[in-house]
Amino acid sequence: MADLTTDFAGIKSPNPFWLASAPPTDKEYNVRRAFEAGWGGVVWKTLGLDPHVVNVNGPRYGAVWGADRRLLGLNNIELITDRPLEVNLREIKQVKRDYPDRAMVVSLMVPCEEDPWKFILSQVEDTGADGVELNFGCPHGMSERGMGSAVGQVPEYIEMVTRWCKQNTRMPVIVKLTPNITDVRKPAKAAKDGGADAVSLINTINSITAVDLDNFAPEPTIDGKGSHGGYCGPAVKPIALSMVSEIARDPDLQGLPISGIGGVTTWRDAAEFIALGCGSVQVCTAAMTYGFKIVQEMVSGLGQWMDDKGHADLDAIRGRAVPNVTDWKYLNLNYVTKARIDQELCISCGRCFAACEDTSHQAIAMKPGRVFEVIDEECVACNLCVNVCPVENCITMERMAPGTVDPRTGRMVEAEYANWTTHPNNPAAKAAE
Repeated sequence: MADLTTDFAGIKSPNPFWLASAPPTDKEYNVRRAFEAGWGGVVWKTLGLDPHVVNVNGPRYGAVWGADRRLLGLNNIELITDRPLEVNLREIKQVKRDYPDRAMVVSLMVPCEEDPWKFILSQVEDTGADGVELNFGCPHGMSERGMGSAVGQVPEYIEMVTRWCKQNTRMPVIVKLTPNITDVRKPAKAAKDGGADAVSLINTINSITAVDLDNFAPEPTIDGKGSHGGYCGPAVKPIALSMVSEIARDPDLQGLPISGIGGVTTWRDAAEFIALGCGSVQVCTAAMTYGFKIVQEMVSGLGQWMDDKGHADLDAIRGRAVPNVTDWKYLNLNYVTKARIDQELCISCGRCFAACEDTSHQAIAMKPGRVFEVIDEECVACNLCVNVCPVENCITMERMAPGTVDPRTGRMVEAEYANWTTHPNNPAAKAAE
């Protein structure tokens, strides 16, 4: 079996799957059940010092569903823990004592003053926790109090608070970054400059998922009113992957460990985050949707895939995709593909034809008997037809062989693809000259 053990910024766990700081990690009962189910670690729900934190007693979640009622995105308006600090600390200590091999990271959020950070860090350190995660990402409720994403959107604050924490604790310090910012590399650089041992991302995305058209209020609705919240779940995964990749390939951030968060639902999702450089992955919505035992499918699936591919451990795949993430200007314009329709798999629904005819390049013809064929002279290889086709692998993109002529452009497909970066037809290469 492939080795899934993880050492993330000095924090060890039997597998890379951690529960993110959220309702599933709010109390001892939940975390014990999670560890019994097989989770490699948890990030305990955010602790603070504000005694006035009180969560709403009405609905806390809004949702976006697919046509089959599958949960695609979840919006929450819940604040940090409203349980007493001493109760949380006692439970953290008890759980860590009983599960010494699991990662126990504690999320923290207090005002931007050194003394509160110094105080709460000493309290957490006494529990035996493995590390802390600084919550600079929460976009609702706490941000209006000058915490959460209100800090995460100001690199100077990130660096300042991170430095305070590094000076006042022995524990590894992970900085959780907000996606509600233009360039995620700037706060990541600030965290690194402040001495952070790692970063985690993404936190939730500022959102309103729906409006109730009977009372004209955002959902979830509390006594006729609603508020913006934090969006998570499968729908945010593409955004998370992109932001992770930006940090992973930035030369100024090389060597900074990344914990990937955002829509991890299957082992494949986790493998994609790890391939983009993540040392661990954090999960929330999937556990809230399917229960804690979903981790068993994640662990077995990732292990079996690694065995099948001959990957001995996570280091064998970590960061493997990063060199293949590039800027658009470096994409090979001499690479040519065409859509191909497998007539045996085709169910003649016509979705590819409608999409291409109405909104794309009129490159699919409908022949008698509702037979659909690609018109190579018009096909620009956009692959919209592949994405709208309801039958898996019915439509594929096939690369034209070097030396053949592209019927659309009349140009010969070049045999050399490896040197596009310096190719004379590359606009970036011309600009460099």
